[in-house]
Amino acid sequence: MKIVVLDGFTLNPGDNPWDGVAALGDFTVYEKTLPEFTVERAAGADILLTNKTILSAEVLDQLPDVKFIAVLATGYNVVDLEAARARGISVSNVPVYGTTTVGQYVFALLLEFCHHVVHHAERVRDGEWARRGEFCFWDYPLVELHGMTMGIVGFGRIGRRTGELAHAFGMHVIVADVIQGDAPDYEPFAWKSVAEVFADADVVSLHCPQTPENTEFVNKALLDTMKSSAILINTARGGLIHEQDLADALNEGRIAGAALDVVSKEPVEESNPLFGAKNLILTPHMAWGTLGARNRLMNTTVENVKAFMAGSPQNVVNP
Repeated sequence: MKIVVLDGFTLNPGDNPWDGVAALGDFTVYEKTLPEFTVERAAGADILLTNKTILSAEVLDQLPDVKFIAVLATGYNVVDLEAARARGISVSNVPVYGTTTVGQYVFALLLEFCHHVVHHAERVRDGEWARRGEFCFWDYPLVELHGMTMGIVGFGRIGRRTGELAHAFGMHVIVADVIQGDAPDYEPFAWKSVAEVFADADVVSLHCPQTPENTEFVNKALLDTMKSSAILINTARGGLIHEQDLADALNEGRIAGAALDVVSKEPVEESNPLFGAKNLILTPHMAWGTLGARNRLMNTTVENVKAFMAGSPQNVVNP
């Protein structure tokens, strides 16, 4: 079978080989594919692997040989699932690979607000510690998380891992989710509404998928209910936040800060209102990208392709 990877660079920038997939057929990998080249590069392929390259109904209409699409991610909105189903194309994703990594990253962002480690290390290198002549100094208030409240919106695998880590730091955990599964075995823990989470939490971390119903639900009205000392963290989807409203809240000091690994349009554009916003950490959608997580993603992708070739596709998102 002919296997084509349309945008493989982020999964394997050189440290995560494609050997397992390459061994399964006539294999071609492209680091990145612009929309105008998608049909040309995918022509004749039986199996397509994509991360962010869009496979719309219009594109699939021009690819009659495609039988299987493996999405190199958990989110699969880059593929028109109904169009794929109508054409008998199975689509699989990788549902579990970044749980530990993304949960860890949430606290990397949060702890930077608590201690401003990079800033203080730079001040030491600049000679400020020596100039002050004291055994210690700090330029920002230092924050202890113990006893604070972590609010989580979306309590799937990553949300639950974030809750476990918050509990380990001694934080109270409150959660909003449209589906309330089993409560974790740690305390204090409570189910709350979205409004209650934003009003009560010292830190709000978003872990829900983006849907038409919740797009830009983090808007001025909701931000205005947060404590002025609160921090907002988003490692989920940029479209969950109304970016102008968040920029205004930060610039006006209505919340203490925000840490975002995602924005509504990626890569971020200079016209994004969050550019230059006060007390904002913005990173380039990297929370998922540890080698350990990418190894798991690659290994599951290999198994997804093998399962399809054996006639029993797994992790199918358009049954």
